[in-house]
Amino acid sequence: MTSSTPPSGASNRLPSGTQAPGRELAGATLSCVVPAFNEHDNLGVLLPRLQAVLAQIGANWEIIVVDDGSRDNTAELMAAWVLNPGFRFVQLSRNFGKEPAITAGIEAATGDVVMILDADLQHPPELLPAMLARWQAGVDMVYAVRETRADESTSKRWGTKLFYSLLAGSRGVTVPPDAGDFRLMDRAVVNALRQLPERNRFMKGLYAWVGFQSESISYTPAQRQHGQTHYSAFKLLTLALAGSTSFTTWPLRAVSLFGFLVSLCSFTYGLYIVGEYFLFSNPTSGWPTIVTILLFFSGITLISIGIVGEYIARIFEEVKGRPLYIVRQASGRRFRD
Repeated sequence: MTSSTPPSGASNRLPSGTQAPGRELAGATLSCVVPAFNEHDNLGVLLPRLQAVLAQIGANWEIIVVDDGSRDNTAELMAAWVLNPGFRFVQLSRNFGKEPAITAGIEAATGDVVMILDADLQHPPELLPAMLARWQAGVDMVYAVRETRADESTSKRWGTKLFYSLLAGSRGVTVPPDAGDFRLMDRAVVNALRQLPERNRFMKGLYAWVGFQSESISYTPAQRQHGQTHYSAFKLLTLALAGSTSFTTWPLRAVSLFGFLVSLCSFTYGLYIVGEYFLFSNPTSGWPTIVTILLFFSGITLISIGIVGEYIARIFEEVKGRPLYIVRQASGRRFRD
């Protein structure tokens, strides 16, 4: 069901009364990118479902499974699937992470339209026709938003809300809070994403940064049928840190503001001590005051250095110029009618 009022993340909409140019699906090519890490069992269910959906849309299609260093039998499973036209397998040399795996799939895709969905069956492939209908109407990027987060823990919901509120309006970019990687993109959007060279990638932010006419479509994620999520609390925190340092400078500004407030409080406290000494002749307690102030400012200094260090570490990663991922092998044939 397409949402009538897309969230604030929908960007670059056409002016009211302007009709977007339509697109023809006949003769178009469609690439489906599926990043996977230890998803052998889920892929065995997803691929037939996705194939059945694609067979009904009337376009040339390909399915690209990107193996992000899986340690299960994903490679053996895909060795059989790539014998069929339209199935491709890109195996990375190790586990580089989901963001590089998505990038590898985007760079391997050659279709006029590119769809990204997870391999854990939580992104229903049956939503593809509705997304394609919006693309045919002229929308450049159709992203799926969760109708509810009731299946998540309270701490995760609050953490997600806090994170996206900090990103809101960052450098003119608004990241839709309930949207993920599940989306369909026109070739123009894909080409724009391929021009971004950064290695510390926060894909949700990059989707919003490139702009284009975007529209949301709501869905309810299904339950994972096999295995467990690979996103631990630590990985989520790492991703949030990457997003914060990639798209905002608020941590640095927060440190500067806090330093100013502490300096103001210290100056006020100093005036209070001096006034108390001259007006009431009260002796100044030296040792406890000095120790407390030193410990407080030492902690603030270490926190500030750590925040600045995160940005420096990002610069260090970028200037090394290492490839975002390395492909161990690639197999399969492009496009099936």
